[in-house]
Amino acid sequence: MSNIEMIAEPVKPAPLPKTSISGSVAVLEAFLAEGVETIFGYPGGAIMPIYDALYDYRDQLHHILVRHEQGAIHAGQGYARTSGKTGVVFATSGPGATNLVTGLADAMIDSTPVVCITGQVYAHLLGTDAFQETDVINITTPVTKWNYQVTDATEIPAVLAKAFYIAGSGRPGPVLIDITKNAQLQKFEYEGYKKCGHIRSYRPRPIVRKEFLQQAAKLINEAEKPFVIFGQGVILGRAEKEFTKFIEKAGIPAAWTILGMSAIPTNHPLGVGMLGMHGNYGPNVLTNECDVLIAVGMRFDDRVTGRLDKYAKQAKVIHLDIDPAEIDKNVKAAVPVWGDCKETLPQLTALIEPKTHPEWLQKFKDYRREEEEICIQPELHPDSEELTMGEVIDKLNELTKGNAIIVTDVGQHQMVACRYATFNQSKSNITSGGLGTMGFALPAAIGAKFGDPARTVVAIIGDGGFQMTIQELGTIMQSEVNIKIIILNNQFLGMVRQWQQLFHDKRYSFVDITSPDFVQVANAYGIAGKKVSKREGLTEALREMLEHKSSFLLEVMVGKENNVFPMVPQGCSVSEIRLK
Repeated sequence: MSNIEMIAEPVKPAPLPKTSISGSVAVLEAFLAEGVETIFGYPGGAIMPIYDALYDYRDQLHHILVRHEQGAIHAGQGYARTSGKTGVVFATSGPGATNLVTGLADAMIDSTPVVCITGQVYAHLLGTDAFQETDVINITTPVTKWNYQVTDATEIPAVLAKAFYIAGSGRPGPVLIDITKNAQLQKFEYEGYKKCGHIRSYRPRPIVRKEFLQQAAKLINEAEKPFVIFGQGVILGRAEKEFTKFIEKAGIPAAWTILGMSAIPTNHPLGVGMLGMHGNYGPNVLTNECDVLIAVGMRFDDRVTGRLDKYAKQAKVIHLDIDPAEIDKNVKAAVPVWGDCKETLPQLTALIEPKTHPEWLQKFKDYRREEEEICIQPELHPDSEELTMGEVIDKLNELTKGNAIIVTDVGQHQMVACRYATFNQSKSNITSGGLGTMGFALPAAIGAKFGDPARTVVAIIGDGGFQMTIQELGTIMQSEVNIKIIILNNQFLGMVRQWQQLFHDKRYSFVDITSPDFVQVANAYGIAGKKVSKREGLTEALREMLEHKSSFLLEVMVGKENNVFPMVPQGCSVSEIRLK
């Protein structure tokens, strides 16, 4: 026998058997690979195969049954905002999918990462006006960062990997994946799940240009009256420490937008308050006196700027943002600094000189003293017998010591809470900022608690907004989630009434609102409750609410025609802010 004949051919390993799974199982396997723990949703015919598969995953994936799809996406938003993860939502086709639209718009404008999975009719029925068919892709295109319709199960792993990557990277936002029923049922050979880390033509983090950082540092070093305004970009970028080091080295006063609130503790020595229509006096007026305005992770919303033709015209603007589309969109920047602020802020900090600006900081303190006398003290320590919203928030601060997560709805109570709530840690102020969605707070608070279970979550809601998603009390009952609900009841749609009083000659057109007995409604859902209308009972009622072992609803009757001041009237400059 020759040597050649004696050498055995190498044995090739047998190919690993490919697993055959359904599209529905592929969805859930994607969730596990992405670290998803909680899903907020509502089943229906077109998404039933996914729910059927979920039955076998119920020990790995926690599903919260909401009472309305809008509640699901707001809960997903609350979850994302407190956890720093991507929220996940299920809904069926037709009305289930369209009920997500408000929340998608809210998440889009507030840069909240959410992945929504909607069921859809069978692919062969698309375009036939089948039962519960809607063109959800075209409906949601304007209010999503990306959307896609899956008609073949083999696409699901790659599409979901792309969805999570797009939702959570760069400037975050909502993504919707619409999956036809046949794709959910279809079996295919599953080769595993690979996370997405790159998409051609999609650059979530712009390249940082050193020359702009150098130009920005030069302006800051030469400034006599520098002023920092910051938004949620600091929180989304997880750059709280980097931002704090920047303002402390530069010694620059810093004011926050309502979504930027809690990025630094509200009692930070350089924190000078909130910007905007109902913001603090000094930050608004002195915006039009600073010589260098440094904007970090904010988009110059009209509620912050007032009249653009009268906004900070004397200042050289430095704008740091991860989204190049925001730079020069509303306010022209002298120096654009593209990039993730977690990356750009340390580089900028290294280039600036250590400074203090005592005289400039004193101007903010002087304006604060004036605001204290005219606005703040009458709100927090009123002479009248009527309770004010501000004193409720002030008492809540005393009891929580600034450690609670505060979730607010939209209206007067929102502005009062954002003005007076105190926070010691980031991701603590959860509210609907850009869209101003009434009904946001109750479901968002549910999601917020699942996102950060160890912390106390307090939902502060008006009597109008509460009734828009009141059915989510059922979600609290069934899921046994522990949230605290404060209804500040002024028996009006208060913010609209305030505008009608100030700008429409007190023509109160359809703003009186009659409400049920909220405590009895809560009791019907198995939630303890109490009603307070006298000052002497407020502190004890708040303490009882916070110490209660499960969810608790506290209704506080406040003055009917109290207004929120300061206020920048619409069409006015920020320096025309009114104290009364």
